[in-house]
Amino acid sequence: MSKNVLHPDQYLIEGLANNDSAIIRSIYKKFVPKVVSYIRNNSGDEDQAQDVIQEIMILLFNQAKAKQLQLTCPFDAYFFLLCKRRWLNELKKSSNKGVTISEDFTSTNEPTEEMVAQTEVFEEKQQLFDAMFQRLGEKCQEVLRLSFTLKSMEEVAEKLNVSYAYVRKKKSLCTGQLTQWIQEHSSFKSLK
Repeated sequence: MSKNVLHPDQYLIEGLANNDSAIIRSIYKKFVPKVVSYIRNNSGDEDQAQDVIQEIMILLFNQAKAKQLQLTCPFDAYFFLLCKRRWLNELKKSSNKGVTISEDFTSTNEPTEEMVAQTEVFEEKQQLFDAMFQRLGEKCQEVLRLSFTLKSMEEVAEKLNVSYAYVRKKKSLCTGQLTQWIQEHSSFKSLK
């Protein structure tokens, strides 16, 4: 398998990244019923299925926005396997219930498995980042949030009503602290 060959379904990922409502509706219409059916057949209900789908859609949106989602397999297989794994993890967490798993939707597609693994690593990295970000002080969080969303540091300084030099220095210190905490975290090496 060539790593650089994008699947024609990449347009769905780009639509998600652009928050294209027509693409999102299309995904819900074409791919969600299969997931709902799977979860309902495997100890779940409609609400639980919708929760799993929503979590996966947010994950895909975040990964697509970060430009870290290059689809090399059909979207259907990728989306279904992500949802299936998320549901199986939910079942494991609440394993005191009797669980019956119906394996009529199996996937042994290697590119799909590889993409799902990449997405799961992306999610773990995102969770580590979010956890360490929450440890930062309020000012650091504000400076970094604004620097992620505004086009220039001049705009950040203006928005915070402080000098450009202060914002640059504060961003540098906060980014350094955040990076240090992430690199020192026990799960960092396994996520590289």
